[in-house]
Amino acid sequence: MARGLWTTTVGSFPKPPRLEKARSQHARGELSAEALEAMEREETIEVIRRQERIGLDIVVDGELYRGDMTTYFAERMPGFAISNPVRSYGNRYYRKPIAVGPIRRKKPLTVDWWKFAQAQTSRPVKGMLTGPYTMMDWSFNEHYPSREAMAMDLAEAINEEALALQEAGAKFIQIDEPAVSVRPEELPLAVKALARAAQGLKAKTITHICYGDFDVIYPALLDLPVDQIDLEMANSRYDLLERFRVHPFTKEIGYGVLDVHSHRIETKEEIKEGLRRGLEVLRPEQIYVDPDCGLKTRTVDEAFAKLEVMVEAVREIRAEKGIDV
Repeated sequence: MARGLWTTTVGSFPKPPRLEKARSQHARGELSAEALEAMEREETIEVIRRQERIGLDIVVDGELYRGDMTTYFAERMPGFAISNPVRSYGNRYYRKPIAVGPIRRKKPLTVDWWKFAQAQTSRPVKGMLTGPYTMMDWSFNEHYPSREAMAMDLAEAINEEALALQEAGAKFIQIDEPAVSVRPEELPLAVKALARAAQGLKAKTITHICYGDFDVIYPALLDLPVDQIDLEMANSRYDLLERFRVHPFTKEIGYGVLDVHSHRIETKEEIKEGLRRGLEVLRPEQIYVDPDCGLKTRTVDEAFAKLEVMVEAVREIRAEKGIDV
Protein backbone atom coordinates (compact mmCIF):
# COMPACT_ATOMS: atom_id res chain seq x y z
CA MET A 1 0.00 0.00 0.00
CA ALA A 2 1.31 3.47 -0.90
CA ARG A 3 1.99 5.96 1.89
CA GLY A 4 1.37 9.69 1.84
CA LEU A 5 -1.15 12.53 2.06
CA TRP A 6 0.02 13.55 5.51
CA THR A 7 -1.99 16.44 6.95
CA THR A 8 -0.55 19.56 8.54
CA THR A 9 -0.95 23.33 8.48
CA VAL A 10 1.33 26.13 7.37
CA GLY A 11 2.00 27.76 10.73
CA SER A 12 -0.05 30.65 12.09
CA PHE A 13 -3.45 30.50 13.76
CA PRO A 14 -5.78 33.39 14.64
CA LYS A 15 -5.34 34.80 18.12
CA PRO A 16 -8.38 34.28 20.33
CA PRO A 17 -10.12 37.54 21.35
CA ARG A 18 -8.97 37.26 24.97
CA LEU A 19 -5.36 37.01 23.84
CA GLU A 20 -5.72 39.93 21.43
CA LYS A 21 -7.07 41.99 24.32
CA ALA A 22 -4.22 40.88 26.59
CA ARG A 23 -1.59 41.79 23.99
CA SER A 24 -3.12 45.27 23.68
CA GLN A 25 -3.14 45.64 27.47
CA HIS A 26 0.51 44.62 27.61
CA ALA A 27 1.41 47.16 24.90
CA ARG A 28 -0.23 49.88 27.02
CA GLY A 29 1.63 48.77 30.15
CA GLU A 30 -1.53 47.43 31.80
CA LEU A 31 -0.48 43.76 31.84
CA SER A 32 2.88 42.27 32.78
CA ALA A 33 5.01 40.27 30.36
CA GLU A 34 4.72 37.28 32.71
CA ALA A 35 0.92 37.40 32.71
CA LEU A 36 0.82 37.73 28.93
CA GLU A 37 3.16 34.78 28.43
CA ALA A 38 1.09 32.63 30.79
CA MET A 39 -1.97 33.33 28.68
CA GLU A 40 -0.05 32.67 25.44
CA ARG A 41 1.00 29.30 26.81
CA GLU A 42 -2.58 28.44 27.80
CA GLU A 43 -3.85 29.30 24.33
CA THR A 44 -0.97 27.44 22.65
CA ILE A 45 -1.94 24.28 24.53
CA GLU A 46 -5.54 24.71 23.35
CA VAL A 47 -4.41 25.15 19.72
CA ILE A 48 -2.38 21.95 19.94
CA ARG A 49 -5.25 20.03 21.55
CA ARG A 50 -7.65 21.13 18.82
CA GLN A 51 -5.21 20.06 16.11
CA GLU A 52 -4.95 16.66 17.80
CA ARG A 53 -8.72 16.30 18.02
CA ILE A 54 -9.10 17.10 14.32
CA GLY A 55 -6.42 14.52 13.54
CA LEU A 56 -3.61 16.50 11.92
CA ASP A 57 -0.52 14.32 11.48
CA ILE A 58 2.00 17.15 11.98
CA VAL A 59 1.08 20.08 14.20
CA VAL A 60 2.32 23.62 14.84
CA ASP A 61 2.39 25.83 17.91
CA GLY A 62 0.15 28.39 16.19
CA GLU A 63 2.58 31.32 16.61
CA LEU A 64 0.21 32.97 19.12
CA TYR A 65 3.18 34.61 20.85
CA ARG A 66 4.29 36.31 17.62
CA GLY A 67 3.00 39.53 16.16
CA ASP A 68 4.43 39.77 12.64
CA MET A 69 6.55 37.08 11.00
CA THR A 70 9.49 39.46 10.45
CA THR A 71 9.21 41.86 13.38
CA TYR A 72 9.11 39.03 15.93
CA PHE A 73 12.59 37.91 14.86
CA ALA A 74 13.98 41.41 14.33
CA GLU A 75 13.04 42.44 17.86
CA ARG A 76 15.24 39.64 19.19
CA MET A 77 18.33 40.12 17.02
CA PRO A 78 20.98 42.82 17.52
CA GLY A 79 21.46 44.94 14.41
CA PHE A 80 17.75 45.70 13.99
CA ALA A 81 15.64 48.66 15.01
CA ILE A 82 11.86 48.75 14.53
CA SER A 83 9.96 51.41 12.56
CA ASN A 84 6.62 53.01 13.27
CA PRO A 85 3.66 51.07 11.83
CA VAL A 86 3.76 50.54 8.04
CA ARG A 87 0.79 49.33 5.97
CA SER A 88 1.25 45.83 4.54
CA TYR A 89 -2.12 45.36 2.79
CA GLY A 90 -5.69 46.53 3.32
CA ASN A 91 -6.00 47.86 6.83
CA ARG A 92 -3.22 45.68 8.21
CA TYR A 93 -0.11 47.33 9.57
CA TYR A 94 3.15 46.07 11.00
CA ARG A 95 6.23 47.59 12.53
CA LYS A 96 8.85 47.15 9.84
CA PRO A 97 12.38 46.11 10.86
CA ILE A 98 15.31 48.41 10.04
CA ALA A 99 18.84 47.07 9.67
CA VAL A 100 21.02 49.58 11.53
CA GLY A 101 24.08 47.40 12.24
CA PRO A 102 25.45 43.88 11.81
CA ILE A 103 22.61 41.40 12.34
CA ARG A 104 23.41 38.56 14.71
CA ARG A 105 21.66 35.84 16.71
CA LYS A 106 22.72 36.25 20.33
CA LYS A 107 20.08 34.06 21.99
CA PRO A 108 17.43 31.47 21.08
CA LEU A 109 14.54 32.92 19.10
CA THR A 110 11.97 30.12 19.01
CA VAL A 111 13.58 27.09 20.66
CA ASP A 112 11.95 27.49 24.07
CA TRP A 113 8.51 27.84 22.49
CA TRP A 114 9.14 24.79 20.30
CA LYS A 115 10.18 22.73 23.34
CA PHE A 116 7.07 23.85 25.20
CA ALA A 117 4.82 22.93 22.27
CA GLN A 118 6.46 19.56 21.64
CA ALA A 119 6.09 18.67 25.34
CA GLN A 120 2.31 18.95 24.93
CA THR A 121 1.91 16.28 22.23
CA SER A 122 3.27 13.02 20.89
CA ARG A 123 2.81 14.28 17.32
CA PRO A 124 5.72 16.06 15.63
CA VAL A 125 5.68 19.85 15.96
CA LYS A 126 7.23 21.86 13.14
CA GLY A 127 9.93 24.37 13.91
CA MET A 128 8.89 27.64 12.24
CA LEU A 129 11.31 30.34 11.06
CA THR A 130 11.12 33.26 8.65
CA GLY A 131 13.71 32.92 5.90
CA PRO A 132 16.65 35.22 5.29
CA TYR A 133 15.53 36.50 1.91
CA THR A 134 12.08 37.47 3.20
CA MET A 135 13.53 39.03 6.36
CA MET A 136 15.81 41.14 4.15
CA ASP A 137 13.15 42.05 1.59
CA TRP A 138 10.56 43.06 4.18
CA SER A 139 12.97 45.26 6.15
CA PHE A 140 14.51 48.68 5.58
CA ASN A 141 18.29 48.63 5.11
CA GLU A 142 20.33 51.45 6.65
CA HIS A 143 23.54 49.49 7.21
CA TYR A 144 24.47 46.93 4.55
CA PRO A 145 26.13 47.77 1.21
CA SER A 146 23.81 45.41 -0.69
CA ARG A 147 20.71 43.28 -0.38
CA GLU A 148 22.88 40.18 -0.70
CA ALA A 149 25.13 41.18 2.19
CA MET A 150 22.12 41.65 4.45
CA ALA A 151 20.46 38.41 3.32
CA MET A 152 23.61 36.37 3.97
CA ASP A 153 24.08 37.74 7.49
CA LEU A 154 20.46 36.87 8.17
CA ALA A 155 21.02 33.40 6.69
CA GLU A 156 23.86 32.76 9.14
CA ALA A 157 21.73 33.88 12.09
CA ILE A 158 18.74 31.79 11.01
CA ASN A 159 20.99 28.78 10.46
CA GLU A 160 22.13 28.99 14.07
CA GLU A 161 18.50 28.95 15.20
CA ALA A 162 17.60 26.08 12.85
CA LEU A 163 20.49 23.97 14.15
CA ALA A 164 19.38 24.70 17.72
CA LEU A 165 15.86 23.53 16.87
CA GLN A 166 17.31 20.36 15.38
CA GLU A 167 19.43 19.76 18.47
CA ALA A 168 16.31 20.20 20.61
CA GLY A 169 14.65 17.41 18.62
CA ALA A 170 12.69 19.07 15.80
CA LYS A 171 12.13 16.63 12.93
CA PHE A 172 10.53 19.22 10.63
CA ILE A 173 11.97 22.71 10.21
CA GLN A 174 10.12 25.19 8.02
CA ILE A 175 11.94 28.30 6.78
CA ASP A 176 9.29 30.50 5.19
CA GLU A 177 10.18 32.54 2.09
CA PRO A 178 6.97 34.18 0.81
CA ALA A 179 8.92 37.10 -0.71
CA VAL A 180 10.60 34.76 -3.22
CA SER A 181 7.50 34.72 -5.41
CA VAL A 182 7.33 38.48 -5.98
CA ARG A 183 10.93 39.21 -7.06
CA PRO A 184 11.70 36.46 -9.59
CA GLU A 185 14.88 38.23 -10.72
CA GLU A 186 16.36 37.61 -7.27
CA LEU A 187 15.58 33.90 -7.09
CA PRO A 188 19.33 33.01 -7.29
CA LEU A 189 19.94 35.15 -4.19
CA ALA A 190 17.05 33.48 -2.38
CA VAL A 191 18.47 30.07 -3.27
CA LYS A 192 21.93 31.04 -1.99
CA ALA A 193 20.59 32.49 1.26
CA LEU A 194 18.27 29.55 1.94
CA ALA A 195 21.13 27.12 1.31
CA ARG A 196 23.13 28.86 4.05
CA ALA A 197 20.14 28.97 6.39
CA ALA A 198 19.54 25.21 5.95
CA GLN A 199 23.21 24.18 6.04
CA GLY A 200 23.89 21.19 8.27
CA LEU A 201 20.24 20.27 8.81
CA LYS A 202 19.30 16.60 8.81
CA ALA A 203 15.69 17.31 9.81
CA LYS A 204 13.16 17.50 6.99
CA THR A 205 13.42 21.01 5.59
CA ILE A 206 10.45 22.96 4.22
CA THR A 207 9.92 26.39 2.74
CA HIS A 208 6.54 28.05 2.24
CA ILE A 209 5.89 30.36 -0.73
CA CYS A 210 2.55 31.91 -1.65
CA TYR A 211 0.66 34.27 -3.95
CA GLY A 212 3.31 35.16 -6.53
CA ASP A 213 4.11 34.85 -10.22
CA PHE A 214 4.83 31.14 -10.45
CA ASP A 215 4.74 31.25 -14.24
CA VAL A 216 8.04 33.13 -14.07
CA ILE A 217 9.82 31.19 -11.30
CA TYR A 218 8.78 27.61 -12.14
CA PRO A 219 10.62 25.25 -12.69
CA ALA A 220 13.58 27.31 -11.36
CA LEU A 221 11.70 27.25 -8.04
CA LEU A 222 12.88 23.66 -7.65
CA ASP A 223 16.42 24.96 -7.10
CA LEU A 224 15.44 25.99 -3.57
CA PRO A 225 17.60 23.69 -1.42
CA VAL A 226 14.94 22.12 0.82
CA ASP A 227 13.14 18.79 0.92
CA GLN A 228 9.66 20.26 0.57
CA ILE A 229 8.18 23.37 -1.05
CA ASP A 230 4.82 24.43 0.36
CA LEU A 231 2.60 26.11 -2.26
CA GLU A 232 -0.87 27.61 -2.45
CA MET A 233 -2.90 25.52 -4.87
CA ALA A 234 -6.57 26.12 -4.09
CA ASN A 235 -6.52 29.90 -4.52
CA SER A 236 -5.06 29.53 -8.01
CA ARG A 237 -7.57 26.79 -8.92
CA TYR A 238 -4.76 24.22 -9.06
CA ASP A 239 -3.34 25.83 -12.22
CA LEU A 240 0.19 24.86 -11.20
CA LEU A 241 -0.63 21.23 -11.91
CA GLU A 242 -0.47 21.99 -15.62
CA ARG A 243 3.10 23.28 -15.18
CA PHE A 244 3.92 20.07 -13.31
CA ARG A 245 2.79 18.05 -16.32
CA VAL A 246 5.39 19.82 -18.46
CA HIS A 247 8.14 20.06 -15.83
CA PRO A 248 7.61 17.39 -13.14
CA PHE A 249 7.66 18.56 -9.54
CA THR A 250 10.64 16.69 -8.12
CA LYS A 251 10.42 17.54 -4.42
CA GLU A 252 7.85 16.94 -1.72
CA ILE A 253 5.03 19.45 -1.85
CA GLY A 254 2.97 21.19 0.78
CA TYR A 255 -0.28 21.00 -1.19
CA GLY A 256 -2.59 23.87 -0.26
CA VAL A 257 -6.28 22.97 -0.50
CA LEU A 258 -7.85 25.73 1.65
CA ASP A 259 -8.24 29.36 0.57
CA VAL A 260 -7.17 31.25 3.70
CA HIS A 261 -8.46 34.59 2.37
CA SER A 262 -12.05 33.38 2.18
CA HIS A 263 -14.52 33.08 5.05
CA ARG A 264 -16.25 30.26 3.20
CA ILE A 265 -15.68 26.75 4.51
CA GLU A 266 -14.69 24.47 1.64
CA THR A 267 -16.74 21.36 0.99
CA LYS A 268 -15.27 17.89 1.26
CA GLU A 269 -16.02 17.25 -2.38
CA GLU A 270 -14.07 20.23 -3.71
CA ILE A 271 -11.07 19.34 -1.54
CA LYS A 272 -11.27 15.73 -2.68
CA GLU A 273 -11.42 16.83 -6.30
CA GLY A 274 -8.31 18.98 -5.78
CA LEU A 275 -6.53 15.99 -4.29
CA ARG A 276 -7.59 13.68 -7.12
CA ARG A 277 -6.22 16.17 -9.63
CA GLY A 278 -2.96 16.37 -7.73
CA LEU A 279 -2.59 12.61 -7.62
CA GLU A 280 -2.69 12.53 -11.41
CA VAL A 281 0.72 14.21 -11.56
CA LEU A 282 2.19 13.73 -8.05
CA ARG A 283 2.95 10.59 -6.04
CA PRO A 284 1.10 10.20 -2.71
CA GLU A 285 4.39 10.13 -0.80
CA GLN A 286 5.25 13.58 -2.18
CA ILE A 287 2.14 15.24 -0.80
CA TYR A 288 1.60 16.95 2.56
CA VAL A 289 -1.91 18.43 2.57
CA ASP A 290 -2.43 21.82 4.21
CA PRO A 291 -4.03 25.27 3.76
CA ASP A 292 -2.72 27.69 1.14
CA CYS A 293 -1.07 29.86 3.80
CA GLY A 294 -1.24 30.64 7.51
CA LEU A 295 -4.72 30.84 9.05
CA LYS A 296 -4.22 33.95 11.20
CA THR A 297 -6.57 36.07 9.03
CA ARG A 298 -9.55 33.81 9.76
CA THR A 299 -11.58 33.60 12.94
CA VAL A 300 -10.73 30.78 15.33
CA ASP A 301 -13.90 28.89 14.43
CA GLU A 302 -13.35 29.34 10.68
CA ALA A 303 -9.76 28.13 10.90
CA PHE A 304 -10.63 24.91 12.66
CA ALA A 305 -13.76 24.29 10.57
CA LYS A 306 -11.66 24.50 7.42
CA LEU A 307 -9.05 22.11 8.83
CA GLU A 308 -11.67 19.64 10.01
CA VAL A 309 -13.16 19.38 6.51
CA MET A 310 -9.67 19.06 5.05
CA VAL A 311 -8.76 16.12 7.30
CA GLU A 312 -12.06 14.37 6.60
CA ALA A 313 -11.54 14.78 2.85
CA VAL A 314 -8.00 13.39 3.08
CA ARG A 315 -9.20 10.35 5.03
CA GLU A 316 -11.75 9.57 2.34
CA ILE A 317 -9.19 9.97 -0.47
CA ARG A 318 -6.75 7.74 1.38
CA ALA A 319 -9.43 5.05 1.57
CA GLU A 320 -10.45 5.58 -2.04
CA LYS A 321 -6.88 5.36 -3.37
CA GLY A 322 -5.50 2.77 -0.93
CA ILE A 323 -3.04 5.17 0.70
CA ASP A 324 -1.68 4.59 4.20
CA VAL A 325 -0.27 7.20 6.60
